[in-house]
Amino acid sequence: MNFIETPIKDLYIIEPKVWKDDRGYFYESYNEKAFKDAGIHASFVQDNQSFSQKGTLRGLHAQAHPYAQGKLVRVIQGSVTDVAVDFRKGSPTFGQHFSIELTGGNFKMFWVPPGFLHGFVTLEDNTIFAYKVTNLYDKASEVGARWDDPDLNIDWGIGHDEVILSEKDRVLPFLKDLTSPF
Repeated sequence: MNFIETPIKDLYIIEPKVWKDDRGYFYESYNEKAFKDAGIHASFVQDNQSFSQKGTLRGLHAQAHPYAQGKLVRVIQGSVTDVAVDFRKGSPTFGQHFSIELTGGNFKMFWVPPGFLHGFVTLEDNTIFAYKVTNLYDKASEVGARWDDPDLNIDWGIGHDEVILSEKDRVLPFLKDLTSPF
């Protein structure tokens, strides 16, 4: 596995070694030793998967302590623009974001540690998104910010009129109106 640092400390793009032949392909989607060797000491407690049509935007979400979650995300089928926003108090990159296109064909993964807001938008129909998390879901610990916050100025790679949101995500506050729990 190749662990690539991003401009925001602690966020990593992970490129697994993929073996392909006429039968298909094989790769390790997680290897505890490789992650520890890269300085990522995560203990995963739950795997999640979503299936979405083009334009479905889920985010920007996080969970406050003591239920903060690290997430190892990837796309099994289809494609997404995946976004992480630094929400750590005192971080020199607080409020900055990083985005990456994850696809079923590029096999890339993205490590989003606790202290980041996370979201993604599907770029094509029938997208299957999978992620491992380091803590269990706790509704009372949910925090989030608007996907279209002008201070964040995120390019989601899709037109605003194409976005499909849940009611919960429609009413999230702007980042400037939040206090970081991290």
